[in-house]
Amino acid sequence: MAPVVIGQSSGVFEAHDPHAVLGAHRRDANRVIVRAWQPGADAVVLVTRRGRYSMERLDNEGLFAVEIGRQTIPTYHFEVDRDGATTAIDDPYRLAPTLGEVDVHLIGEGTHHRLWEALGAHTQVLDGVTGVAFAVWAPSARAVAVTGDWNDWNARAHPLRSLGSSGIWELFVPGAGSGQLYKFAITGADGVTTLRADPMAREAEVPPATASRVTESSYRWDDDAWLLARGERQHARAPISVYEVHLGSWRRGLGYRELAEELPAYVAGLGFSHVELMPVMQHPFAGSWGYQVTGYYAPDSRLGTPDDLRLLVDRLHQAGIGVLFDWVPAHFPRDEFALASFDGTALYEHADPRLGAHPDWGTLIFNYGRTEVRNFLIANALYWIEEFHADGLRVDAVASMLYLDYSRAAGEWLPNEHGGHENLAAVEFLRELNREVYGRHPGVITVAEESTAWPGVSRPVHDGGLGFGFKWNMGFMHDSLAYFSNDPVHRVHHHDELTRPLLWAFAENHVLPVSHDEVVHGKGSLYGRMPGDDWQRRANLRAYLACLWTYPGKPLIFMGCETAQHAEWDHDGEIDWADADAGVQALVRDLNGLLRSHPALHASDPDPEAFCWRSGTSASDNVVAFTRIHAGDAVAVIANLSPVVREGHHVDLGSGDWRVVLNSDATAYGGSGVDPGPAVTLPPLAVLVLARTDS
Repeated sequence: MAPVVIGQSSGVFEAHDPHAVLGAHRRDANRVIVRAWQPGADAVVLVTRRGRYSMERLDNEGLFAVEIGRQTIPTYHFEVDRDGATTAIDDPYRLAPTLGEVDVHLIGEGTHHRLWEALGAHTQVLDGVTGVAFAVWAPSARAVAVTGDWNDWNARAHPLRSLGSSGIWELFVPGAGSGQLYKFAITGADGVTTLRADPMAREAEVPPATASRVTESSYRWDDDAWLLARGERQHARAPISVYEVHLGSWRRGLGYRELAEELPAYVAGLGFSHVELMPVMQHPFAGSWGYQVTGYYAPDSRLGTPDDLRLLVDRLHQAGIGVLFDWVPAHFPRDEFALASFDGTALYEHADPRLGAHPDWGTLIFNYGRTEVRNFLIANALYWIEEFHADGLRVDAVASMLYLDYSRAAGEWLPNEHGGHENLAAVEFLRELNREVYGRHPGVITVAEESTAWPGVSRPVHDGGLGFGFKWNMGFMHDSLAYFSNDPVHRVHHHDELTRPLLWAFAENHVLPVSHDEVVHGKGSLYGRMPGDDWQRRANLRAYLACLWTYPGKPLIFMGCETAQHAEWDHDGEIDWADADAGVQALVRDLNGLLRSHPALHASDPDPEAFCWRSGTSASDNVVAFTRIHAGDAVAVIANLSPVVREGHHVDLGSGDWRVVLNSDATAYGGSGVDPGPAVTLPPLAVLVLARTDS
């Protein structure tokens, strides 16, 4: 780099290495020159152990200098006068880089799996000076500065130095500290300077404000016992049931700390094994529900601090509840303060809109072929697991990642190198993600929201799969809800919607989701999607939940489904707790109890030979019957999905004696209380679960 001449303060600001100009430098064997960059200062004094030296103002923008007779570089600080006030300031430009060669090498290689410890903002004591180390990746920027509370948001006060071809810019700022807000002032390749939130910020300002916040955790975890044992509770044969929660609208006005007092007891009381939290990452627009992330390393600040979220996770673990985080690596929004065109170029996204622009959501698609972008995302997944003790990640919109022509017409997409429509870079990214997650944290799970017939989503990477632990069974959800939405008189024509999902039930390790997407945008609540009067709707809802819990796969319901919520979900509201159906809640509690106590209902999930349709299945009667068996435990399920009581309905369950262990029509659940009796009378709009007593 050509030397910057004293007086060219704009050159100081835009230099790739301001440290080469600013700070103390040997002039010759007996002289040292010290330059200070203090925009807005009236006067600057250099203070060393030997004396005080007034510095010469070299221009009106803030460059000061003084020569002193010294053979060595002294220890020093500045006294800066502004508007009659004098402040002692340590010089950031006298200090060495805070990132070591190993960090820079790993970042360039794309294998820095604790990236959040290298980039971002970190409080440190460096050479006896307390401050904050800032580092950001912006390879095409002309200049980068950091601005914040400590320098009165002067975007020219603290220019960063470039660490060469790594694309990283770095500066240690004495006097900055935890709790202060900041942004990066990035002068892009086009010469335009924009203020950007830190992509690696671990805390963010409450929206609509958009600054990043310096933060350090002081939380002390108390969930060691859970972490040691969680692998036994998180696999394809475990009794998993999931309660999906949008934290902001479960109970209105509760933050992470208040939720920690109420949510664990509620979920444990209903017997769920897991909660799935809709994206808790920072997002500017509440109406996106967290799915348009601008702060991938920062929890949603509307609900509290990062340590407040840690408390919530810890309390859930102490209550025996696993925690899955919804995670969104498929796309990000175009907000100008965030990732879009971060350094004046398409950095995190593809430059070509046929690859980099999402046609459905108006968002941008990550460039999975870029080493540093893959590193950013994979480290982010590990961050939530390691720093927030997440037990798993539900990966959103995987289908949109896998296909280059997803939601695109002919001519709107680019084929891969083989002429196909598979996004090969995204496929490799997902495989790398799962290799790293499962390799580093064997007890953790990943779950794919994937709605196509892509083969081997939950097959291990070494066996040719994508490596996820589970896949959402969207086909089951669509077919089963379509069936139940019909009036019983028409269900005879839709019987295959209950039986067809078993054709692919064992192709993957499945979660059976009735998620937030099924109770919004005019679809109505789960209760509201059921036909008939109020009694029939509740009966249909109970029967649907019983089917969901007894089919092969891990049941997942969105909050409010368990209370028979009448209105569809409103993220600005909350569950209608005053009208919660205690009978449906009791049914869910008992279904979870059955799931845990009967291995046939969970341990047999991957085994097609453990499932058998029984001869009592009858489309004309709206009856389905099946058995599930595992290691001597046998369970039979008979569903009468018509409003007619069917007395003496014969179902061949095979050998053995059977007893009813759950009747969704029981009066305790709000049903009519029709007694199944020894001859198996089928209650109306109800599911019977029977256990073989001689097993």
